[in-house]
Amino acid sequence: MAAQNNAPLPDGLEIGGYRIVKKIASGGFSIVYLAYDGDGNAVAIKEYLPSALALRQPGELIPVVAKANLPVFRIGLKCFFEEGRSLALIAHPNVVRVLNFFRANETVYMVMAYESGHSLQEHIARLSAKGSRLGEAFIRQVFAGACNGLREVHANKLLHLDLKPANIYLRTDGTPILLDFGAARQTINADVPKLTPMYTPGFAPPELYSKAGALGPWSDIYSMGAAMFACMAGAPPQPADLRRQDDKMAPHYAALDAAYSPDLVRMVRSCLELDPLARPQSVFALQKVLQMAMPPAAPGRPADKLTGQWRALVSRVLGPGRKKTAD
Repeated sequence: MAAQNNAPLPDGLEIGGYRIVKKIASGGFSIVYLAYDGDGNAVAIKEYLPSALALRQPGELIPVVAKANLPVFRIGLKCFFEEGRSLALIAHPNVVRVLNFFRANETVYMVMAYESGHSLQEHIARLSAKGSRLGEAFIRQVFAGACNGLREVHANKLLHLDLKPANIYLRTDGTPILLDFGAARQTINADVPKLTPMYTPGFAPPELYSKAGALGPWSDIYSMGAAMFACMAGAPPQPADLRRQDDKMAPHYAALDAAYSPDLVRMVRSCLELDPLARPQSVFALQKVLQMAMPPAAPGRPADKLTGQWRALVSRVLGPGRKKTAD
């Protein structure tokens, strides 16, 4: 089914105790608005409005959902609501803060704290336009913080399922926030095979392409590695479904060795393993490597020997990856 272009809510509309200022983002699953609460505080409001299922014309408030799409629309709405309720229990500086959620216009709205800043994707694009790339210290700092938030998400029995630079937001002080969780849309995809899966090629792990693959923390670890790769290479990695047919990533990893430490490249490569059991087995393991500082070469001490010791330390943290046992 072809997606439709949905009209946003009008500027100035009062809804659920908030006043809409303007639309600030939209996608196939939702529309996000800048709004003010009753005390004049800025908030971001995310409206559940999957464009493949519902259509809202300009001047209307309530979207039209075809009778055939109603069951799926309601499943997604329920999951979106439950996801908002779960996220509202998380108070972590690296995870978007959900303040409220309410029903109106026969759909659901999630109210989040509004932060000044820009997405990591925008940051990559700005540097790429200048012919520059992100430095290793910046990458380590941003993703160590992002991993902090992801650990909290996993500790609350949630998965992100849509990690990518566009969903990692940088505050004006540079600290990262995880945005735009994908659990609700994955539920929709699982229930309705006719809908095109709402994953982002290059960042989606291979298990998202097949119902046979179980989703878990390892799925977010793949996407985190893909996001780091995009920061280093300026473009996402080869999509996982194409890699299964003809994996062309090896020369890209080799090219990164010229600009980044071999150990950072090795870690990204391990995150991007097609076999979930060959990836780092926890976000904590990933974070430990990111937080390690490259030791400087001491006087009279061969640098290659020091690098070898550093690699051995990284190997102990990441591990070789568990092997699948034979059936």
